[in-house]
Amino acid sequence: MILRIFEEKLELARAAAAQASTAIRDAITERGVARIVAATGSSQFEFLEALTASAGIDWKKVELFHLDEYIGIPMTHPASFCRYLQERLIGRTEITMLHLLNGAADPREVIRRASESIKTAPIDVTFAGIGENGHLAFNDPPADFETNDPYLIVNLDEACRRQQVSEGWFTALSAVPRHAISMSILQILKSRAIISVVPDDRKAQAIKACFEGPVSPMVPASILRTHASATVYLDKQSAALLSPATLLALAASG
Repeated sequence: MILRIFEEKLELARAAAAQASTAIRDAITERGVARIVAATGSSQFEFLEALTASAGIDWKKVELFHLDEYIGIPMTHPASFCRYLQERLIGRTEITMLHLLNGAADPREVIRRASESIKTAPIDVTFAGIGENGHLAFNDPPADFETNDPYLIVNLDEACRRQQVSEGWFTALSAVPRHAISMSILQILKSRAIISVVPDDRKAQAIKACFEGPVSPMVPASILRTHASATVYLDKQSAALLSPATLLALAASG
Protein backbone atom coordinates (compact mmCIF):
# COMPACT_ATOMS: atom_id res chain seq x y z
CA MET A 1 0.00 0.00 0.00
CA ILE A 2 1.11 3.55 -0.76
CA LEU A 3 0.02 6.60 1.23
CA ARG A 4 0.12 10.00 -0.45
CA ILE A 5 -0.58 13.25 1.41
CA PHE A 6 -1.35 16.61 -0.20
CA GLU A 7 -1.80 20.15 1.07
CA GLU A 8 -5.44 20.40 0.03
CA LYS A 9 -8.12 18.22 -1.48
CA LEU A 10 -8.21 19.72 -4.98
CA GLU A 11 -4.53 18.85 -5.42
CA LEU A 12 -5.28 15.40 -3.98
CA ALA A 13 -8.19 14.89 -6.37
CA ARG A 14 -6.15 15.81 -9.44
CA ALA A 15 -3.33 13.45 -8.48
CA ALA A 16 -5.73 10.58 -7.82
CA ALA A 17 -7.53 11.24 -11.10
CA ALA A 18 -4.22 11.18 -12.97
CA GLN A 19 -3.44 7.73 -11.54
CA ALA A 20 -7.00 6.54 -12.22
CA SER A 21 -7.02 7.72 -15.83
CA THR A 22 -3.68 6.02 -16.48
CA ALA A 23 -5.02 2.76 -15.03
CA ILE A 24 -8.11 2.96 -17.23
CA ARG A 25 -6.18 3.76 -20.39
CA ASP A 26 -3.65 1.00 -19.70
CA ALA A 27 -6.39 -1.59 -19.15
CA ILE A 28 -8.07 -0.62 -22.42
CA THR A 29 -4.75 -0.87 -24.27
CA GLU A 30 -3.88 -4.25 -22.74
CA ARG A 31 -7.28 -5.96 -22.59
CA GLY A 32 -9.63 -3.92 -24.78
CA VAL A 33 -11.84 -2.88 -21.86
CA ALA A 34 -11.38 -1.32 -18.42
CA ARG A 35 -13.53 -2.74 -15.63
CA ILE A 36 -13.89 -0.19 -12.83
CA VAL A 37 -15.74 0.21 -9.54
CA ALA A 38 -16.78 3.75 -8.61
CA ALA A 39 -17.36 5.16 -5.13
CA THR A 40 -19.84 7.86 -4.19
CA GLY A 41 -20.26 10.41 -1.39
CA SER A 42 -19.18 14.00 -0.95
CA SER A 43 -15.53 13.01 -0.54
CA GLN A 44 -15.45 11.93 -4.19
CA PHE A 45 -16.80 15.16 -5.76
CA GLU A 46 -13.50 16.73 -6.80
CA PHE A 47 -11.94 13.40 -7.79
CA LEU A 48 -14.78 12.47 -10.16
CA GLU A 49 -14.82 15.96 -11.65
CA ALA A 50 -11.10 15.68 -12.41
CA LEU A 51 -11.43 12.11 -13.69
CA THR A 52 -14.28 12.88 -16.09
CA ALA A 53 -12.27 15.82 -17.47
CA SER A 54 -9.26 13.60 -18.17
CA ALA A 55 -8.19 13.39 -21.79
CA GLY A 56 -7.63 10.25 -23.80
CA ILE A 57 -10.08 7.86 -22.15
CA ASP A 58 -12.35 5.88 -24.48
CA TRP A 59 -15.28 5.71 -22.08
CA LYS A 60 -17.23 3.43 -24.43
CA LYS A 61 -14.70 0.75 -23.48
CA VAL A 62 -15.23 1.20 -19.73
CA GLU A 63 -17.43 -1.23 -17.82
CA LEU A 64 -18.76 0.27 -14.58
CA PHE A 65 -19.77 -1.36 -11.30
CA HIS A 66 -20.49 0.46 -8.11
CA LEU A 67 -19.79 -0.26 -4.49
CA ASP A 68 -23.07 0.03 -2.65
CA GLU A 69 -26.65 1.25 -2.55
CA TYR A 70 -29.34 1.79 0.05
CA ILE A 71 -32.13 -0.75 0.13
CA GLY A 72 -35.59 0.72 -0.29
CA ILE A 73 -34.97 3.97 -2.13
CA PRO A 74 -35.53 4.53 -5.87
CA MET A 75 -32.90 5.70 -8.32
CA THR A 76 -34.62 9.10 -8.40
CA HIS A 77 -34.05 9.72 -4.68
CA PRO A 78 -31.55 12.54 -3.99
CA ALA A 79 -29.42 10.17 -1.89
CA SER A 80 -29.45 7.30 -4.39
CA PHE A 81 -25.94 6.31 -5.41
CA CYS A 82 -27.30 5.31 -8.82
CA ARG A 83 -28.46 8.90 -9.26
CA TYR A 84 -25.10 10.17 -7.98
CA LEU A 85 -23.22 8.09 -10.55
CA GLN A 86 -25.55 9.16 -13.34
CA GLU A 87 -24.99 12.82 -12.52
CA ARG A 88 -21.27 12.82 -11.67
CA LEU A 89 -19.78 10.06 -13.82
CA ILE A 90 -22.06 8.39 -16.39
CA GLY A 91 -23.71 11.57 -17.63
CA ARG A 92 -20.33 13.27 -18.09
CA THR A 93 -18.81 10.44 -20.12
CA GLU A 94 -19.79 7.87 -22.74
CA ILE A 95 -20.05 4.91 -20.37
CA THR A 96 -22.74 2.51 -21.58
CA MET A 97 -21.66 -0.76 -19.95
CA LEU A 98 -23.32 -0.41 -16.54
CA HIS A 99 -24.05 -2.66 -13.58
CA LEU A 100 -25.99 -0.41 -11.22
CA LEU A 101 -27.55 -1.57 -7.96
CA ASN A 102 -31.25 -0.73 -7.95
CA GLY A 103 -32.20 -0.06 -4.34
CA ALA A 104 -35.91 -0.25 -5.08
CA ALA A 105 -35.76 -3.76 -6.57
CA ASP A 106 -35.57 -7.13 -4.82
CA PRO A 107 -32.10 -6.94 -3.20
CA ARG A 108 -31.41 -10.65 -3.59
CA GLU A 109 -32.09 -10.48 -7.31
CA VAL A 110 -29.97 -7.34 -7.62
CA ILE A 111 -27.13 -9.11 -5.82
CA ARG A 112 -27.48 -12.20 -8.00
CA ARG A 113 -27.20 -10.23 -11.23
CA ALA A 114 -24.36 -7.98 -10.06
CA SER A 115 -22.43 -10.95 -8.68
CA GLU A 116 -22.74 -12.90 -11.91
CA SER A 117 -21.50 -9.92 -13.91
CA ILE A 118 -18.54 -9.05 -11.72
CA LYS A 119 -17.26 -12.64 -11.65
CA THR A 120 -16.69 -12.77 -15.41
CA ALA A 121 -13.30 -11.02 -15.28
CA PRO A 122 -11.08 -9.17 -12.78
CA ILE A 123 -11.70 -5.56 -11.86
CA ASP A 124 -8.89 -3.30 -13.09
CA VAL A 125 -9.30 -0.46 -10.61
CA THR A 126 -11.62 0.23 -7.68
CA PHE A 127 -12.25 3.73 -6.39
CA ALA A 128 -13.18 3.78 -2.71
CA GLY A 129 -13.52 6.21 0.15
CA ILE A 130 -13.21 5.55 3.87
CA GLY A 131 -16.12 6.30 6.18
CA GLU A 132 -16.00 8.28 9.38
CA ASN A 133 -16.46 4.97 11.22
CA GLY A 134 -13.72 3.33 9.15
CA HIS A 135 -16.10 1.55 6.81
CA LEU A 136 -15.07 0.40 3.35
CA ALA A 137 -18.01 0.57 0.95
CA PHE A 138 -20.96 -0.03 3.31
CA ASN A 139 -19.09 -2.66 5.30
CA ASP A 140 -19.53 -1.11 8.73
CA PRO A 141 -17.72 -2.49 11.77
CA PRO A 142 -17.54 -5.34 12.51
CA ALA A 143 -17.08 -6.09 8.80
CA ASP A 144 -17.15 -9.54 7.28
CA PHE A 145 -13.56 -10.33 6.23
CA GLU A 146 -14.43 -13.93 5.32
CA THR A 147 -17.29 -14.08 2.82
CA ASN A 148 -16.43 -14.72 -0.81
CA ASP A 149 -19.80 -13.42 -2.00
CA PRO A 150 -19.17 -10.42 -4.27
CA TYR A 151 -22.14 -8.49 -2.87
CA LEU A 152 -24.12 -8.83 0.34
CA ILE A 153 -26.89 -7.23 2.37
CA VAL A 154 -25.47 -5.26 5.31
CA ASN A 155 -26.80 -3.43 8.33
CA LEU A 156 -25.85 0.25 8.56
CA ASP A 157 -24.70 1.33 12.01
CA GLU A 158 -25.70 4.63 13.59
CA ALA A 159 -22.33 6.31 12.95
CA CYS A 160 -22.64 5.55 9.24
CA ARG A 161 -26.23 6.74 9.12
CA ARG A 162 -25.34 9.96 10.95
CA GLN A 163 -22.61 10.63 8.40
CA GLN A 164 -25.21 10.52 5.63
CA VAL A 165 -27.24 13.18 7.45
CA SER A 166 -24.20 15.39 8.12
CA GLU A 167 -23.26 15.24 4.43
CA GLY A 168 -26.74 16.49 3.53
CA TRP A 169 -28.12 13.42 1.78
CA PHE A 170 -30.97 13.03 4.27
CA THR A 171 -32.78 15.54 6.46
CA ALA A 172 -32.96 13.35 9.56
CA LEU A 173 -31.50 10.13 10.95
CA SER A 174 -34.91 8.50 10.83
CA ALA A 175 -34.95 8.95 7.03
CA VAL A 176 -31.69 7.03 6.46
CA PRO A 177 -32.24 3.38 5.52
CA ARG A 178 -30.97 0.78 7.95
CA HIS A 179 -29.91 -1.72 5.28
CA ALA A 180 -27.90 -1.59 2.07
CA ILE A 181 -26.32 -3.70 -0.64
CA SER A 182 -22.55 -3.54 -0.43
CA MET A 183 -19.63 -5.00 -2.32
CA SER A 184 -17.84 -7.34 0.05
CA ILE A 185 -14.39 -6.73 1.50
CA LEU A 186 -12.81 -9.67 -0.30
CA GLN A 187 -14.33 -8.60 -3.62
CA ILE A 188 -12.84 -5.13 -3.21
CA LEU A 189 -9.45 -6.70 -2.51
CA LYS A 190 -9.65 -8.71 -5.74
CA SER A 191 -9.23 -5.52 -7.75
CA ARG A 192 -5.90 -5.18 -9.56
CA ALA A 193 -5.57 -1.67 -8.12
CA ILE A 194 -7.42 0.34 -5.47
CA ILE A 195 -7.47 4.13 -5.32
CA SER A 196 -8.88 5.48 -2.06
CA VAL A 197 -9.66 9.21 -1.93
CA VAL A 198 -10.08 10.45 1.66
CA PRO A 199 -10.01 14.23 2.23
CA ASP A 200 -11.26 16.43 5.12
CA ASP A 201 -10.70 16.62 8.87
CA ARG A 202 -13.84 14.64 9.67
CA LYS A 203 -12.01 11.55 8.39
CA ALA A 204 -8.89 12.11 10.53
CA GLN A 205 -9.89 9.82 13.39
CA ALA A 206 -10.79 7.00 11.00
CA ILE A 207 -7.48 7.40 9.18
CA LYS A 208 -5.58 7.20 12.47
CA ALA A 209 -7.45 4.02 13.39
CA CYS A 210 -6.85 2.50 9.94
CA PHE A 211 -3.11 3.07 9.89
CA GLU A 212 -2.04 3.07 13.53
CA GLY A 213 -4.13 0.21 14.88
CA PRO A 214 -4.35 -3.45 13.92
CA VAL A 215 -5.92 -4.67 10.69
CA SER A 216 -9.31 -5.49 12.08
CA PRO A 217 -12.98 -5.95 11.12
CA MET A 218 -13.66 -3.24 13.69
CA VAL A 219 -11.84 -0.81 11.37
CA PRO A 220 -12.82 -2.26 7.99
CA ALA A 221 -10.70 0.01 5.78
CA SER A 222 -7.57 -1.08 7.65
CA ILE A 223 -7.64 -4.10 5.30
CA LEU A 224 -6.31 -1.81 2.55
CA ARG A 225 -2.90 -2.17 4.19
CA THR A 226 -2.80 -5.78 2.94
CA HIS A 227 -3.30 -4.90 -0.74
CA ALA A 228 -0.15 -4.67 -2.84
CA SER A 229 -1.54 -2.06 -5.26
CA ALA A 230 -3.66 0.18 -3.04
CA THR A 231 -2.98 3.91 -2.96
CA VAL A 232 -4.62 6.06 -0.29
CA TYR A 233 -4.85 9.78 -1.00
CA LEU A 234 -5.09 12.11 2.01
CA ASP A 235 -4.97 15.84 2.50
CA LYS A 236 -3.35 17.58 5.49
CA GLN A 237 -6.67 17.58 7.31
CA SER A 238 -7.45 13.87 7.02
CA ALA A 239 -3.82 13.00 7.86
CA ALA A 240 -3.63 15.38 10.80
CA LEU A 241 -3.73 12.74 13.57
CA LEU A 242 -1.12 10.39 12.09
CA SER A 243 2.06 10.26 14.15
CA PRO A 244 5.47 11.09 12.66
CA ALA A 245 6.48 7.46 13.20
CA THR A 246 3.49 6.25 11.19
CA LEU A 247 4.21 8.66 8.38
CA LEU A 248 7.84 7.54 8.21
CA ALA A 249 6.89 3.86 8.23
CA LEU A 250 4.28 4.28 5.51
CA ALA A 251 6.65 6.37 3.40
CA ALA A 252 9.30 3.65 3.70
CA SER A 253 6.84 0.91 2.77
CA GLY A 254 5.62 2.89 -0.24
